[in-house]
Amino acid sequence: MSQKQLILASTSKYRQELLSRLAYSYSAQAPLIDEEKEKDPSLAPQALAEKLADLKAASLKAAGKVVIGGDQLVSFEGRIIGKAHTAERAVEQLMSMQGKSHDLITAICVYDGDKKIAYTDITRMHMKKMTRAQIERYVQLDNPIDCAGSYKIEKHGIMLFDKIESQDFTAIQGLPLIELGKILENANL
Repeated sequence: MSQKQLILASTSKYRQELLSRLAYSYSAQAPLIDEEKEKDPSLAPQALAEKLADLKAASLKAAGKVVIGGDQLVSFEGRIIGKAHTAERAVEQLMSMQGKSHDLITAICVYDGDKKIAYTDITRMHMKKMTRAQIERYVQLDNPIDCAGSYKIEKHGIMLFDKIESQDFTAIQGLPLIELGKILENANL
C-alpha cells in the first residue's frame, strides 16, 4: 500500500510553521480558487470561514491525498475585520477594537480522498484599552499588516490583550493543531 501524500492548501508561512510542529512530511500548494471572488458578504463570519476552508481543501483533493484547507477571520461587532495591508489601516483597526472583545474564527477542512472532516475553533479575544501611541508602537514592532485583525499573537501582539478564552492556542496563529493532530492520526498517514 502506498503512502498518502499530505498537502497543505496554503502558501501562508504561518500555517506552514504550525503544521511542521506535528512532524508530518507535507507539501504546501496554493489552493486553486480565487479567494476574493468566493467571499460572500451575505454569509455570517463563521459560515464564510468554513466555506473558504472547504473550497481551499476541495480544490486540491484527490485519491491518495490528505489535503488541509484553512481560513481565519476576525468577527467584531457583527462585521469581518480582515488583513489591513497597510500600517495606517492596522492602527485604525486596532484602535476600533481596543477595550472591546472580538471572536477569532479559525476553520479547517481536511479531505482524505473524498472523505471530508471540518472543524472550527472560535477564540474570544479581549483587547486592553490602549492609547493611539501604544498601538502605533505595537504596529511598528510587528508590522501585522498580513494578519486578520492586525496582530501577531505569537510575537508582541500578546501585549494587546488582557484575556484570551481559547480551547487551542495554536488556532489563534492559524491552525488548531490539537484537533488537526487527531484528524491526521485517523488519516493513517
